[in-house]
Amino acid sequence: MWDIWLWPMVFVSAVMLGIGLAGVRKTSRSFQLNEKNRIPDVAAEHPYAMNPLLWIIVVASVFIFIIIFYYWASFL
Repeated sequence: MWDIWLWPMVFVSAVMLGIGLAGVRKTSRSFQLNEKNRIPDVAAEHPYAMNPLLWIIVVASVFIFIIIFYYWASFL
């Protein structure tokens, strides 16, 4: 019933949820402070670093890689 990957998956899910909430908070705050219809300077200078979806994909990919590597190494 208690699988080895339960708590790591809970931790990774919490990290991804935190990234998503921080991204939404930062986006809504930057649009509230933005008087003109233009892209905020931080997002314009670093469009990939400021994208929370890319960070969530990176975290999920690293977690999946760890799981695949664990099972690959256990069968050797």
